[in-house]
Amino acid sequence: MSFSVCRSWASRAASAAGVFLQTPGADAARLAKTYAKRRNTMRVVLQRALRAKVEIDGVTVGEIGRGWLVLLGIAHEDTPEMANALAEKIAHLRAFPDDAGKMNLSVQDILGSVLVVSNFTLYAETAKGRRPSFLAAARPEIAEPLCEHFLNSLRALGVPVQSGRFGADMQIELVNDGPVTLILESPA
Repeated sequence: MSFSVCRSWASRAASAAGVFLQTPGADAARLAKTYAKRRNTMRVVLQRALRAKVEIDGVTVGEIGRGWLVLLGIAHEDTPEMANALAEKIAHLRAFPDDAGKMNLSVQDILGSVLVVSNFTLYAETAKGRRPSFLAAARPEIAEPLCEHFLNSLRALGVPVQSGRFGADMQIELVNDGPVTLILESPA
């Protein structure tokens, strides 16, 4: 990648993140490298649950029995199509045990549910310093509508869905089954 293309990409990515570069040189190259790695990937952490719930200020706002706890991270360039693809993957992913104990059933097959919690910290950059940077995470005005779209995509597939509240300080309780924890990224 040439330096001018690198600077241009970093400027666009940083601008989308609400960051304005003061000096294009090394900062542009560093930001371009960070965003090039992270662009076009909506990210989820799936945890197979026997039960899970999310509370805000001591009040339960979402609770499921058997199914998936989904921690959802959204980046700047994520799209509704990416949300649809991840919802489809989660609804049909065969990671629940059948009668023989093999991971062969989907959340739909077991008549399970999904608890979705938005989580911008999935885009933490920790390579430098001691404090994580979250520049790769989408701003709330981009992320919140995509989070809602993701929830609606799962519902449209017939999956019962519960969720936390976008941007809230939440406490999550989980009884992880297995444990099975998977990391998925949307197709580009």
